[in-house]
Amino acid sequence: MKWNLRLAAANRGIWKASELRRMLAERGVEMSTGKMSGLWSGQPSVLRPEELDAFCAVLDCQISDLITAEPGKAPAARSGAEQTDTAVGQGDAAAGSVRSVTPRLRPGRSLPPR
Repeated sequence: MKWNLRLAAANRGIWKASELRRMLAERGVEMSTGKMSGLWSGQPSVLRPEELDAFCAVLDCQISDLITAEPGKAPAARSGAEQTDTAVGQGDAAAGSVRSVTPRLRPGRSLPPR
C-alpha cells in the first residue's frame, strides 16, 4: 500500500500538516499533532474509517487518491509443503524432528485439584 496524503494535499494547495489538521478539526475529527505528523510523513499504521472519510471530504478526493495498492510488494505465496499446518508437538516426521511436549512443574506452584 502506498500512502499519498501529501500529494493529495498538495493538489488541493495544502502544504502544511498543521493546516490540514485544523481543517480536519473543523469537520469534527480531532487528531493529535504526533499522529498527524506520522500520517503526513509516512505510512499510517492505524487509520479509522471516519478519519479516512474526513481526509476525503477535506481534500475533495477519493480513497483511491489517498491509498494506492501495490500488489507487487505483497509476500509471495508459500509452497505447498510450507502451507501445511503442524500441530504442537508434531514436526516433520520425515526429517526426524518430532518433538514431544512435556509439562514441567515450577517450584512454588500448587498442583491442580483432583
